Amino acid sequence: MRNWPLFGLRVTTPRLELRLPSLDDLDALGDRAAEGVHAPGLLPFLTPWSEGEPAERARGTVQFHFRQWGAWSPEKWDCPFVVVFDGQVVGTQGLAGADFAVTREVSSGSWLGRRFHGLGIGTEMRAAVLHLAFHGLGARYATSGAFADNPASLAVSRRLGYVGDGVQIHNRQGEPVETLRLRLSRDDWTTPPGFEIHGLAPCLPLFGAAPA
Repeated sequence: MRNWPLFGLRVTTPRLELRLPSLDDLDALGDRAAEGVHAPGLLPFLTPWSEGEPAERARGTVQFHFRQWGAWSPEKWDCPFVVVFDGQVVGTQGLAGADFAVTREVSSGSWLGRRFHGLGIGTEMRAAVLHLAFHGLGARYATSGAFADNPASLAVSRRLGYVGDGVQIHNRQGEPVETLRLRLSRDDWTTPPGFEIHGLAPCLPLFGAAPA
């Protein structure tokens, strides 16, 4: 798509493909959301979207992507990829930036269909967007964060080399909860073998990573 080249952007790893979703991909991603993304009783998200009814989760997932596309600008963008494993959409991995041309800093967020947990996919898909950020876009830093009672997400960050960057208190459904902030420098990052970026060049101005 000439006027929206982001649909041609892909990041591939030995097992995964990350891409902006087609409408069929969004349907599949909505199905993953409806099936569930975490064990009952866990509260990994500040906005409790995963607590809704299955049909609500599916519809909200689709609407979220529409909103992100419509709000995109080089000054503030959120790039929510779908993650494809073994030919099926299994989750989503986002990369976001604000005033990236100046800050050269990105943040990330993700979720994975519950039946695909425990396969190392979460670590591999985060590594994919770190490769895009550091080697494709020229980021200097990547940040992340997770509630203190979300050890799985924190383990992914630490496995990839993030270090502590402070604590923030959030209101989670009326209760205070600690968010542990994490930060990774490009100087501390090494991309694993077999990671590739495709179709990035025409997208760079949309990320604020090159002159328009």
